[in-house]
Amino acid sequence: MSPIAFARGIPSPDILPIAELADCAKYVIENDGTTVLNYGHAFGYPPLREWLAEQHGVTPDRVALTLGALGGFNVLARELFRGDVPSREAVVEAPTYDRTILALRGVGAELSAVAVSEEGLDLDGLERALSVDPAPRLLYVIPTFQNPSGRTLSEDERRAVVELAQARGVTVFEDDPYRLVRYEGDDVPTLFELAGGDGVIFASSFSKSAAPGLRVGYLIVPDDVVAPLQDALATMYISPPMLPQAAIYELMRRGLFEPARERTRAELKARRDAMFEALERAMPDGTRWSRPQGGYFLWLDLPSGVKVRPLLERAKEEDVTFVSGTDFFIDGSGDEALRLAFSYPSVAEIHEGIDRLGRLVGEAQSS
Repeated sequence: MSPIAFARGIPSPDILPIAELADCAKYVIENDGTTVLNYGHAFGYPPLREWLAEQHGVTPDRVALTLGALGGFNVLARELFRGDVPSREAVVEAPTYDRTILALRGVGAELSAVAVSEEGLDLDGLERALSVDPAPRLLYVIPTFQNPSGRTLSEDERRAVVELAQARGVTVFEDDPYRLVRYEGDDVPTLFELAGGDGVIFASSFSKSAAPGLRVGYLIVPDDVVAPLQDALATMYISPPMLPQAAIYELMRRGLFEPARERTRAELKARRDAMFEALERAMPDGTRWSRPQGGYFLWLDLPSGVKVRPLLERAKEEDVTFVSGTDFFIDGSGDEALRLAFSYPSVAEIHEGIDRLGRLVGEAQSS
């Protein structure tokens, strides 16, 4: 029986723009090797920073290229929670990205959570979470095709988040790496845009829209964060790798990024549609799942009484992997839920893997 992986949010090799990036990397080495093969600015390759600054309507000095969006968040979190700060509390969504939970705990943050479900973000819960005294140090949000749930906040919800955070003076970290892989529906303004850049740190990445192995992410930070973040990044690794950043920029300059992104979106949509079809066919009554319009993941709620950890152990025996819902909650809840990534397996593997999983869920439900 062949193993089928629904656990990791990584692109299938056929999605990657390998030939395009190889030619771009060769070009920048041959034409700007003295720059891209040397140390550079702590915030990264200037032409790419300038391009991103133009896209987001900011000055280039506010754009920091980082080792993926997660790498940028880790460094920034250390700065935000360094020393004697008024509050060590960080508010996250429930569920939220498991690596964020680990990163925030690693810098000594005290975590609280606000529920997000098919009905949307619990705005009353968010207001309560932000109304404590002193106000939380940080609100972390993944508003678009959220990891792990695949859910997207509406424009009204986003406006409410911005208004509540601004009223309490709480810094918002908007983690938005999936927005560029929307394959149906209309774009929604970012929190950063709705806030006019006030009080919102924006993060994104080319990991999901180009290639994760390049590790090119970026932050857009307020003016008062520029100097301390630059010092922190320089202390950590002197400068980020210039070559992958320059290759991404060359991909943009040649007009190759959009065609590559369209291919990525088409491949991901086909895989998502295959998972929808397989779930409808294979899952027993009482199973529910999110219906993302983009991104890499969907969230599956198991039938009442079916627990995820025993299911995961049985699934491993059947060579199917996924991530337990408990990994995405600060209190370990989510024991009747799981995350499925549809970005890596083929359409045929998705059908086979969901058939196996559906059979196991049905067995657990009837036992």
